Amino acid sequence: MPNIYNSLVVKGRDTAGQEINVTCEVQQLLGNNRVRAVAMSATDGLTRGMEVIDTGAPLSVPVGGATLGRIFNVLGEPVDNLGP
Repeated sequence: MPNIYNSLVVKGRDTAGQEINVTCEVQQLLGNNRVRAVAMSATDGLTRGMEVIDTGAPLSVPVGGATLGRIFNVLGEPVDNLGP
């Protein structure tokens, strides 16, 4: 079972063959190998039985001089079109 606040990744393909890559954060351990998690992006195409990978770490975002003045999404990815 993942720890609370761990990042989970769901990767796969939906029924139309589109690639799915959803990151979630564990909020609650429900028991019976189930957790309650919050998705950090759209969940379109997710279905029961898809493989979920526990990253073993919480979500993190970069810090430091290179990030000053930059705009990042909730996953720490730059969204200001200034490169990595």
